[in-house]
Amino acid sequence: MTWQNYFWNHEDSRSVQPTSADIVLRQQLESYIGKFFFDKSDRTIKNLLCDCRWYVTSHAGETVLVIECPDQKTNWKILQEVIPMANLLKEICSTAKIRICPPDSHMTPHEIRVDEISVYRYW
Repeated sequence: MTWQNYFWNHEDSRSVQPTSADIVLRQQLESYIGKFFFDKSDRTIKNLLCDCRWYVTSHAGETVLVIECPDQKTNWKILQEVIPMANLLKEICSTAKIRICPPDSHMTPHEIRVDEISVYRYW
């Protein structure tokens, strides 16, 4: 038996496909993070989020707060509040990011990583 076979047992390998339990747990976690984020937000952020379609998603261990703006004015207001939103999200998930989707589907969404928010403090 080679050392590779000794240390790598087939039963230790992880299934590539998530189980239905994995999917349910991920959805519950996303829902909890979204609820916690909304509950901890101030009135300004809550009002802005109520004007948008927003949700929390995760893929490959990365948490993303997605905000889809209905119009350009709301998009601009969301961008102006991105620092407080990022600071709050960073308390929940230190490696999360915020994706702000403009109303025009031809425009590129703006993504901000919460662990790099200090770059945006100088806007």
